[in-house]
Amino acid sequence: MAWYSQTWSWIDGEWVEGNPGIMGPRSHGAWLASTVFDGARIFDGLMPDMDRHAARVNRSAAGLGLKATMAAEAIVDLARDGARRFAPGKAIYVKPMYWGEADGLSTIMPDPDSTRFCLCLFEAPMPPPTAGFSVTLSKFRRPTLESMPTDSKAGCLYPNNARALRAAKEAGFDNALVLDMLGNVAETSTSNIFMVKDGIVKTPAINGTFLNGITRQRTIALLRDAGYTVEETTLRYSDFEAADEIFSSGNYSKVMPITRIDDRPMQPGPITRRAREAYMDFALGARV
Repeated sequence: MAWYSQTWSWIDGEWVEGNPGIMGPRSHGAWLASTVFDGARIFDGLMPDMDRHAARVNRSAAGLGLKATMAAEAIVDLARDGARRFAPGKAIYVKPMYWGEADGLSTIMPDPDSTRFCLCLFEAPMPPPTAGFSVTLSKFRRPTLESMPTDSKAGCLYPNNARALRAAKEAGFDNALVLDMLGNVAETSTSNIFMVKDGIVKTPAINGTFLNGITRQRTIALLRDAGYTVEETTLRYSDFEAADEIFSSGNYSKVMPITRIDDRPMQPGPITRRAREAYMDFALGARV
């Protein structure tokens, strides 16, 4: 039995089932990491913000010197078509991706005209909304734009995230809060982060070390529309240690509560629940 779930990929103009080989040992993306991707969700017949995810993968491609070959609208249409290959109601992860196939002017640079595209959809159940997860402080840091392409959703960024996640799990936690190079909280190893103190929602200000997530942007807007004050500001780890509520936002799980920070248990609070409800209400207007 394959290690992966049901999967369909659109590559070279056709849908292919399973996990097809799409790179070779000379493919630039395979050995020099000229890969970008995005992640969107289809669940319960809904596909919220698919257009934004499609547009972002094209921006990410440009950030790595690749040439986006698919219009965002075409990616959305393909995602809709691919969803029909799964049983109704299945939760699906949608992954558009670009990579460089050939070397460019220098070996370490991809030839933009060799850029290839694939859209991969695979079954990925949504985590239960109240499951939550625990966090601790990571010893690893987010890089800056001067040292890594942090303005793109690039594959080369994720081994560092994996280091932070692996260390957290080895210490008995589900995830970790990762700092930037100045010692301010940036995000978790897999998602953006929010905290609540005295009824005020706070989230790390965008400073070029982590992506301004699409679900993050949506959550901020929805909470503000609901009458909550949301501050994008500089936050230290001590702020999260003293928070009344902590929750994360990300495409894979949407809005999820933090249920423990270090040795301190936490319960999903009213603003966390409202953020989750507001997002799901919004998603109802984005049917496949």
